[in-house]
Amino acid sequence: MEASKDISRLIEIMEALRQPETGCPWDIVQTFETIKLYTIEEAYEVADAIERKDMDDLCEELGDLLLQVVFHSRIAEEEGKFSFGDVVHAVTAKMIRRHPHVFAASDADTPETVKVQWDEIKAQEKRDRAMRRAAGGISEDFKAGFLGSVHRTQPALTEALKLQEQAARVGFDWSEPEPILDKIEEEIRELREAMAGGNPAKVKDELGDLIFALVNIGRHVKADPENALRGTNTKFRRRFRHIETSLAQSDETLEGATLERMEDLWQAAKAIEGQLGD
Repeated sequence: MEASKDISRLIEIMEALRQPETGCPWDIVQTFETIKLYTIEEAYEVADAIERKDMDDLCEELGDLLLQVVFHSRIAEEEGKFSFGDVVHAVTAKMIRRHPHVFAASDADTPETVKVQWDEIKAQEKRDRAMRRAAGGISEDFKAGFLGSVHRTQPALTEALKLQEQAARVGFDWSEPEPILDKIEEEIRELREAMAGGNPAKVKDELGDLIFALVNIGRHVKADPENALRGTNTKFRRRFRHIETSLAQSDETLEGATLERMEDLWQAAKAIEGQLGD
């Protein structure tokens, strides 16, 4: 079998990998649940390639993400649920339906009016979906209410941001950043108390409250918390790499270095960044 730009070849490859008798032993035993984390990981790798502005990597990572769509679709087809073609049909129908200003007739001619129209169409789709699910006996409890449109399956940091943005639409929000800083200090105190009490469940609960408050301050100061954290992760990688290379130049190892020695090198990395204006 040869590579091709035709999507049908990728579908054929996945079908071959999943063949019980002749396929790949690893691919054959996978389920929606076992590949779910790989799907999330591939989405993050796409974001990483975009952040690094690496177009070669972006092309490859988009392919990996597409493979996940084909993989899930193949499992669903084997179970008689839906096929890749159904996935394509659903998304093309959605795009046509949500863009009447392009594919039909609509007065929406600015980004703002298009956004209003998009939200109205989504709301109607949600009502229709809820009716279909209710008719089929599927519970919608976790999707009920004003916050029901915020998906629970996305990363917790993103979900927190979306929940806050949704609540803010009806005025349930701080009017300025300063009170949120007070809230963060309050959550830190409660986390300290929970840690002193030695109750792991309480510590976990208070840690979640603190992170939620930090997301909130990020939203108010227009600093996307996901991007902010990714920036810090990059900085941590860079500084830790400085520690590692500096130790190697002195014939030392990470395992053999003391915390004090590594902290000195960390501060040296910070100083270098400061000189470079980073």
